[in-house]
Amino acid sequence: MDNEIFIRLSIFFFAFVALALLERLIPRRSKENNKGIRWRTNWSFIIIDSFFLRLLAFAIPLLAIGAAADAKTSEIGIFNLLKWPVGIEFVLSILILDFAIWIQHLITHKIPFLWRVHQVHHSDPEFDVSTAIRFHPIEIVLSMLFKVGLVYLLGPAVLAVLAFEILLNASAMFNHANIKISPKLERMLRFLIVTPDMHRIHHSIDRKEHDSNYGFALSIWDKIFGTYKAEPYRGHQKMEVGLKWQNDKPTKFWWSLWLPFINR
Repeated sequence: MDNEIFIRLSIFFFAFVALALLERLIPRRSKENNKGIRWRTNWSFIIIDSFFLRLLAFAIPLLAIGAAADAKTSEIGIFNLLKWPVGIEFVLSILILDFAIWIQHLITHKIPFLWRVHQVHHSDPEFDVSTAIRFHPIEIVLSMLFKVGLVYLLGPAVLAVLAFEILLNASAMFNHANIKISPKLERMLRFLIVTPDMHRIHHSIDRKEHDSNYGFALSIWDKIFGTYKAEPYRGHQKMEVGLKWQNDKPTKFWWSLWLPFINR
């Protein structure tokens, strides 16, 4: 799809700005003092992540959406062998890809090296929409390679992969947003999707809490596999997010970039 990048970037910026405005209007938790410094760090991550993905695209031209197009043309992958109806294939593709990202996220908490990289995301001392773009470039590259391999295995439609990438990005920004949602709407949304309150628990400094609620888009996987936690022990207003040992250093970009290689 020739306009795929334009579509994704447009939705990304619209969602980010809309959620950032809602954070100012209806914040869930109290405002912070060092937001400007922290946001510069988090935005620096998405800039450098995009740079590394562009480099990866030169080495492996077929990233997730390109891989889907190549798989269709070459008739590679499970769905290209089964020839199921388009609608069924589309829905199953979204479900399988989301489940795979849930598994990937779980693994980043269980394998020491992957956790050292993933903790850059968790080291944000606050929790808001900018946290959604705070990922170390190593994790971004590994995640993309994982998705490319999965796309070749499945052989989903290009539109399904594009829809999933948009869903994943939008969900990540939404479930990291510091916005207040009414308890009734929260319960309704959480029945199917990951909400900010649900994902905030995953960012708790308490190990038992941050080893729960791994979902990004759909909430069903945590409920099915017993990793779902409904509320934090100390409540959302008193709970602390980040890492137990950290101080104000995670607000600094170069320290955060070097974090996976710091012995702790």
